[in-house]
Amino acid sequence: MIDVPLSVLDLAPVATGASAGEALRHTTELARRTEELGYHRFWVAEHHNMPAIASSAPAVLIAHLAAATSTIRLGSGGVMLPNHAPLVVAEQFGTLEALHPGRIDLGIGRAPGTDQVTALALRRTMEGLSAEGFPRELADLMNYFSGAEPGPITATPGRGLQPAIWLLGSSGFSAQLAGLLGLPFSFAHHFSAQNTLPALALYRQSFRPSQWLDKPYAMVAVNAICADTDERAEWLSGPGALSFLKLRSGRPAPLATPEEAAAYPYTEVEREFVVQRREGQAMGSPETVRRQLSELLERTGADELMITTMVYDVEDRVRSYELIAERVAGGLRRNV
Repeated sequence: MIDVPLSVLDLAPVATGASAGEALRHTTELARRTEELGYHRFWVAEHHNMPAIASSAPAVLIAHLAAATSTIRLGSGGVMLPNHAPLVVAEQFGTLEALHPGRIDLGIGRAPGTDQVTALALRRTMEGLSAEGFPRELADLMNYFSGAEPGPITATPGRGLQPAIWLLGSSGFSAQLAGLLGLPFSFAHHFSAQNTLPALALYRQSFRPSQWLDKPYAMVAVNAICADTDERAEWLSGPGALSFLKLRSGRPAPLATPEEAAAYPYTEVEREFVVQRREGQAMGSPETVRRQLSELLERTGADELMITTMVYDVEDRVRSYELIAERVAGGLRRNV
């Protein structure tokens, strides 16, 4: 019995020597298996100009995953609204909702999910790329779905076909906005752990009941790697840590093998960066991961956990989710 809903965030990681097509097929395999295991939702993230990540077109990938599954909720974690015209997002996700009613989540973020040059190439104008324009564009998007303020443009599909809308964040801005709008909120603990508790507190303090929620609903995304032993999980974690380090230092590259990651000549500063990134995440045997996720639930009071697992081999990725579903989930309880 899973007391706390567990969900999946996948980036369709591209491993060294593999193709984007293989990465997307592995993501499809993972979606099918996590559905069988009882995970609640499966989200894919929008990233661009990143050789290690193939999930650059969430709406297209969600359509494929929805056709390959039958019950698990599918969504974006998230669509980066500054990259797109709100009308396009409304039409894309209105189409998904029309094809797969009641199964689609539209998670929305305000960061570009890439560098500024690539963001400009996506949007083709600087207008809308600033954080200040995000609330207005979000309001436009939601109006395309609801038709509350009729205008000369009707999103078709779109109007009357609103998916479940979430706001995503790694700081307080989207947390407060989600609270004021009465929307569910997902926090990116997996790369902004130091901001998790302040953002969740701000979300709950700002919350106003809405047509969607009568009380706050917070999901926390966390890195988790579960293996048969702590040592095995540590070994598997190397490629993801190295990938994030290279990304943050402006040298994005496909996901290295565990052997390549272990042989990488980390500087003292780089190794400290990796250690800090692991704080508050979950890595180890089922017993270790259960303790770490329980502590996270205790600290955050999260209503749901979204697990993201960046390892080199798809079999290890699937195995991690199997172990969490079969040997960790039953020991997790909400902090009521």
